[in-house]
Amino acid sequence: MIMDGEIAGAGERCEGAPLRSGELDRRSFLLGSAVSFGALGLAGCATTDDLIRAEAAKLYGPLPDEKFPVPAVDVSKIDPKYFRRTVRYETHEAQGTIIIDPANYYVYRVEGDRNATRYGANVPRKGFLWTGDAYVGRKAEWATWTPPKEMIARQPEAGKYARGMPGGLDNPLGARTLYLYQNGVYTVCTIYSTSRPDSIGTGVTSGCTGLLTQDMIDLYSRTPVKTKVIILAA
Repeated sequence: MIMDGEIAGAGERCEGAPLRSGELDRRSFLLGSAVSFGALGLAGCATTDDLIRAEAAKLYGPLPDEKFPVPAVDVSKIDPKYFRRTVRYETHEAQGTIIIDPANYYVYRVEGDRNATRYGANVPRKGFLWTGDAYVGRKAEWATWTPPKEMIARQPEAGKYARGMPGGLDNPLGARTLYLYQNGVYTVCTIYSTSRPDSIGTGVTSGCTGLLTQDMIDLYSRTPVKTKVIILAA
């Protein structure tokens, strides 16, 4: 869906809070392999959540071989229900279809045989939620981010990126980006990488959906251009 009936050109609409100390604060953008936990049991005085987080720490460890080495996720900041896992999921959609469930802060990739990979996500905040069908029109690694003119008007310090902010760890789009299209037109919404674990399970963006970087790299690697994306009602 084209939000507010306009296209932001080279920019992304998913932005919000003020820039901090002259640097692009990732909050300004925010304001989108399965783990088996069945074998985990109680050990000593550790709680079940402790053991789940210990296992998740392996899944969300550092990625030193990336173009910009990605640090480990602080899994203590995430509710364990948002860790990536394979779940039962009833749908008639084809394998590979992406389903965004903003009401529950999840993104599903349909795997077939009534299974799906489920990822915890951040989603659009109130006033920016949308529903419908889209598709991945293009995809990029460590994409350039260009703030829309509306953001620059509110936060003049963002103007230094008017010609684009190069990819990197501080870039709001992160390591991987899937650009969502409808009828050949970019919706100005994306599924992108976030390094903010505290954003998972919240509604904070201006139309986009964020996944933890490690999760986004997994989804990106298995999502070709033209993949169907369904955005459910919140």
